[in-house]
Amino acid sequence: MITEGRVAIVTGGGAGIGKACCLKLASEGTRVLIGDASEEDGQATADQIEAAGGEAHFVQGDVSDEAASLTWATEAVQRWGRIDILIANAGARVSGDLLDSTEADWDKIVGVNLKGVAYSCKAVLPHMIGQASGAIVIVSSVYALLGRTEMPLYDATKGALLSLTRSLAVTHGKDGIRINAVCPGFTLTDYHERVARERDVSPAELRAEHQGYALLGRPAEPAELAAPICFLAGDGASQITGQTIMVDGGLSAVGA
Repeated sequence: MITEGRVAIVTGGGAGIGKACCLKLASEGTRVLIGDASEEDGQATADQIEAAGGEAHFVQGDVSDEAASLTWATEAVQRWGRIDILIANAGARVSGDLLDSTEADWDKIVGVNLKGVAYSCKAVLPHMIGQASGAIVIVSSVYALLGRTEMPLYDATKGALLSLTRSLAVTHGKDGIRINAVCPGFTLTDYHERVARERDVSPAELRAEHQGYALLGRPAEPAELAAPICFLAGDGASQITGQTIMVDGGLSAVGA
């Protein structure tokens, strides 16, 4: 549970897991600053929260640009006076074999998935240090720990996030700040539904295609990731820091 009245920044909060986190945080009384590259998605999430009686503010920005993270932090402090939570969720995908990758591919994936998370943390940490409190949850991937053939660039950046999580937790525990990582397995987000529609597959058909996934026999829904992420950001996780939590339907227990 999140103490009512806290302030959170959620990167990539316009859709998917990020949106689910924004909705859950707001439902518990947290004021949410939504950072997203998509003005349409980000504003729609803010509107949905406010229509339900919550408090949210959307600021468009590209997480790979350090100035965006600084703007999000500044806006949150100017509007609400503090920053209690960062959910570093924004991510990008680059598929394909390493041998086919280009410099532009590496620049994109590192810029968003690694530098973007680092920039987000760097922007909020001074405020959290000043408060002597805060919680950061970094969204990585089950494939930070499991090998596969399709996405070596993506998986490399997600693996790096686990190291970043541990380093920041060790550095800032003395400041009263907790930093943890969550590793989702396959989660049926807006992105997957959009790709499915492009091949004339409905959301129901998409879910049927993935029955039998991992130990629980199905992929996750975004809200099923938001629950543990928001738990780690809340008071109930007050003794948890520097940890990597697998939320993958049991995939990592048996391997890919």
